Amino acid sequence: MNSSKATVARMAVFSLLALTLTGCRPHDFPQYPPNYREYAYVTNGDSGTVSVLDVVNVRVDRELAVGQNPVAVAVSPTRNEVYVVNSGAAGGQGSISVINAENNTVSGAITVHRQPVSIEIDPTGELAYVANSGSNTISVVDLKARREIAAIGAGEEPVAARISADGKTLAVANRKAGSVSLIDPAARRVRQVFEGCPGASDAVILPDSSKVFVACSGGHQIMAIALARAASGPDKIPGLKGEAQPAQPDRLEALLDVGQAPLRLALKPDGGELFSVNSLSNSISEVINNTDDVSSATMIGDYPVGGLVSPDNSMLFVANLRSQYVTVYAIDEGKRMGSIHVGDGPSALALSSSGLLLFAVDSRSNDVAVVRTGTLSLFTLLSAGRAPNAIAVKAFKLP
Repeated sequence: MNSSKATVARMAVFSLLALTLTGCRPHDFPQYPPNYREYAYVTNGDSGTVSVLDVVNVRVDRELAVGQNPVAVAVSPTRNEVYVVNSGAAGGQGSISVINAENNTVSGAITVHRQPVSIEIDPTGELAYVANSGSNTISVVDLKARREIAAIGAGEEPVAARISADGKTLAVANRKAGSVSLIDPAARRVRQVFEGCPGASDAVILPDSSKVFVACSGGHQIMAIALARAASGPDKIPGLKGEAQPAQPDRLEALLDVGQAPLRLALKPDGGELFSVNSLSNSISEVINNTDDVSSATMIGDYPVGGLVSPDNSMLFVANLRSQYVTVYAIDEGKRMGSIHVGDGPSALALSSSGLLLFAVDSRSNDVAVVRTGTLSLFTLLSAGRAPNAIAVKAFKLP
């Protein structure tokens, strides 16, 4: 069978699967009010586009042209807007495309610096922090005014920036420098740098803003940093029993041994544990966040590159790039539940707002697998553009 016939046959099979399964949708999915909208936005690196997926009706809505080489996407917590990072040509200037989620059109563009690769939205939805890996800076973007208002120097090749829930710390993973920059967002300056994290690739900050963990993908460790805090009285810190809380500077707390090449970190919503996705060990490691204890590694799949914890803290989904499978790990039981056959090269994951659907971006088969989390089964495949690489979900109600 030639490639074109194989493609037609494959799509026919999945179309039949979708039609077969659609009949049971009222029993499996929520009933939404008429003004409810929910979309998944998938960046297609080689197409220069974003695929918009209608989550309510589980179908492709449209494909939007954005900038060159889109590599990341984030949604506003306060406005019906979506922000796409366009890395641009090698060594060239990048941009942020703004999508109006209410009508799914591109409504603006914001120029940043060379080779932006990630974006973080602050809790207010007013500012975005863009890691420019080609210029060693973090762009501070005023999302309402749609312009860059500052550029903060970071280490060499920053690839991830994370803002704490209290808005007092921006943690930046500098991959080529092998370091972590802690930035004071109010002062817009670096307040501390921690070296010794080769290939720093990802970071997560605990919900209480007390600690940041950074994946050191060039080795086999995670860096745990206790974040600075001001002195506080016992009346402001529950459980201190009359003792004052002294001021604490940023400090290196531990280097935690995990598997080889921890590429990504997945944090439980309750903040109790995180999971290191160890790409070269084909494993995951569980970290107890308050004690920095690491459990033994669990073999998970072929070259895992991304993880996502379910909203109820019970399951970890892992995308295995060199396979056609997403692995499911039962957190409370500490073991694999099994694997879900998706498309080729799953890389990025996202959940619907209800948590009933999991979306797996398949980078090699150029599609998005839709998985029912209740039964851990494939629902359908939706087509995407060339080399899809990131996904974000936005839910809202029209006025």
